Amino acid sequence: MSLQDPNLSNPKQKKRVAIILSNPTVSPTTGWPVGFWWSELTHPYYVLTEKGFEVEIFSPKGGKCEADAMSDPRDPSGYSASDLISMGFIATPRLAALVESTKKVTEIDVAKFDAILVAGGQSPMFFFEGATNLHKKFVEFYEAGKVTCALCHGVAILRYARLSNGELLAKGKTVTGFANVEEDFADNAVWDMNLLPRGKHVMPWRIEDEMRRIGANYIQVGLWRSFAIRDGNLITGQQNFSGAQTAELVAATLGA
Repeated sequence: MSLQDPNLSNPKQKKRVAIILSNPTVSPTTGWPVGFWWSELTHPYYVLTEKGFEVEIFSPKGGKCEADAMSDPRDPSGYSASDLISMGFIATPRLAALVESTKKVTEIDVAKFDAILVAGGQSPMFFFEGATNLHKKFVEFYEAGKVTCALCHGVAILRYARLSNGELLAKGKTVTGFANVEEDFADNAVWDMNLLPRGKHVMPWRIEDEMRRIGANYIQVGLWRSFAIRDGNLITGQQNFSGAQTAELVAATLGA
């Protein structure tokens, strides 16, 4: 598929991107409340809006979405303390309000958007299995030739998204997503802090293992390194440090 494909690039009209957040849930493996990851919303939002794109935020159920605590720059852990883009988003009332009342993904008119970007966080690993409306909408974008993107644990959508012929969308595609080496790092961190018994994993399954199991060509570039890859109109980003690069690839694919 060429970058000049009219389905991907129409310079005569303003490009529109739907960013999807997972609704909040509780992890059955840890008992913790989980949600989306701030930088996987805010960094793509910043890149895309700076390039003149219109961005709308949706979720499978609609309504208020909650972020994973450690993705908040104000969290006592200090894990995301240097994330000034997310802090600016949170501190801007007009922007912070966008996650308070998201629209349902069923409200997305695919004909009126150029791309869909599914953000990650911990919630997708538990919530997306039952989010059949999101599976269908993601495939609708893909089969319409629109840019179809998933980031970090948002790549969990590819475990479930099936084309109209019944084949898994990701089968035979080159993809990335949260890597095993990063899952190992996360597991060891919570074990060292005595937040979970050693040997009990944060995630119920792993993106890297599952993508390979379903027949995708999974690749990654190492621990916490920014990375995004395009295969046709499917774009995937490795983890939460890849939000800007993933959005840049979406924009470039759309001709911006």
